[in-house]
Amino acid sequence: MTSCISRKELIYLQDNGNKQQNTLTEIVQKPYRLQVGDAISITIRGLESELLQLFVNPNQDNSEQGLYFTGYVVDDHGNIRMPVIGELNVLGFTLDEVRVKVEEILLNDHFKKTSLLFVNVKTSGFRYTITGEVGSTGTKTVFQDRLNIMEAIANSGDISITGDRKNIQVIRKFPQGTETYSIDLTDSNAVNSPVYFLQYNDFIYVKPLKEKTWGTGKTGIESLGTIITLLSLATTTFLLLTR
Repeated sequence: MTSCISRKELIYLQDNGNKQQNTLTEIVQKPYRLQVGDAISITIRGLESELLQLFVNPNQDNSEQGLYFTGYVVDDHGNIRMPVIGELNVLGFTLDEVRVKVEEILLNDHFKKTSLLFVNVKTSGFRYTITGEVGSTGTKTVFQDRLNIMEAIANSGDISITGDRKNIQVIRKFPQGTETYSIDLTDSNAVNSPVYFLQYNDFIYVKPLKEKTWGTGKTGIESLGTIITLLSLATTTFLLLTR
């Protein structure tokens, strides 16, 4: 009876006795900070169209693959190379901090305030990697600025019935290294976890339940079938040995 997967292990965001589930909780999401190998696009617009052409890459492709080849890639020293400006260190910067830095350089050295500069810094989409007990593994890209782990899992075909929803591992990269978190998606308090809202380049691993390792079956009927098969095998073996 304990070998099959219970309903409690399959339902997301359960109450679990939490009486404050209807209370609004402010969630503070830390902005992503650029790391070595990240590719970004920098779009510059303004009134001085002729001068702006010096800072524009006419071949830039803002798709995920195209941005790697035609965008600005953070090198091993944490720098990107821009036309006219040259090398610019962005390691550990947020996208907004890069935008402010580029605007300041352009206004101080090349443009007037009357040029009405508009600088936009973006990635090629929200990218994450997921593996383990889900419908579709691999590196995914979603074209939105924020993504929570429930959306990421839904975008990957949901967790299979043999996936452990109570102990999902999220590996997060920082400029100084990596950190591993665990989140229980069967508990409604999961929304307060620091990894409920994902960051760019997060790695998600959904472990298998012990029932899959044992091979006893996902439901009571499957488990009963396994038990009957084992009993039949044991009975047949006993009869053959006692003849």
